[in-house]
Amino acid sequence: MEIELNSVTDNPVIIDEELTISGGNFHGQPLAMALDYACIAASEVGNISDRRIYLALEGNSPGVPKLLMEDTGINSGYMILQYTTAALASENKGLCFPSSADSIPTSLGQEDHVSMGSIGGRKALQVIGNVEKILAIELLTAAQAFEFRRPLKSGIFLDEIHKEVRKKVAFAKKDRVFADDIEKGIEMVRNQTIIKVIERVKKNKKLKFQVPYTKEFDTY
Repeated sequence: MEIELNSVTDNPVIIDEELTISGGNFHGQPLAMALDYACIAASEVGNISDRRIYLALEGNSPGVPKLLMEDTGINSGYMILQYTTAALASENKGLCFPSSADSIPTSLGQEDHVSMGSIGGRKALQVIGNVEKILAIELLTAAQAFEFRRPLKSGIFLDEIHKEVRKKVAFAKKDRVFADDIEKGIEMVRNQTIIKVIERVKKNKKLKFQVPYTKEFDTY
């Protein structure tokens, strides 16, 4: 986008006193197509995340109950949260129709073909906003499932990430209004909390990742 926004958009392009090129350089198709592709890619991230959330609720992992709650007789557990991610992922799929694939003539035919890139940009932002919500719910879901695996221990990174999540969102023993939890999850996604925790742990613990010596290739 930075390259295209800084490119020449004059029409015609005046090269020198003898060379003038009229080529419709105002057309935004390079940006429009890239935005459409980014929209599709973001939607896929959300769709994959929703599938992980669904599988976490199935109860097929040892020790992890269905819907991520011990008592689901009168509790829905994390089912409604997965309803939310499923709805958002479905909405994203509908928003993935490429805006750059369509054009409507305007200005008495003078503007006969336009990129519709502005629409593509707005759709991409909407999809990314939905994906933020999906990822936030996955973060909460993973933290909930994590505790049912106790007393087993995980790696230092996941342990520290779990502790960070628990500073803002408590373990759910029964149904509650999860909207507040989701908002806190969204804040953690936007603030790149997971990345910051990993960087902090790496710095504080001075971890050294060792790769076994491979004699055959004489490399590490």
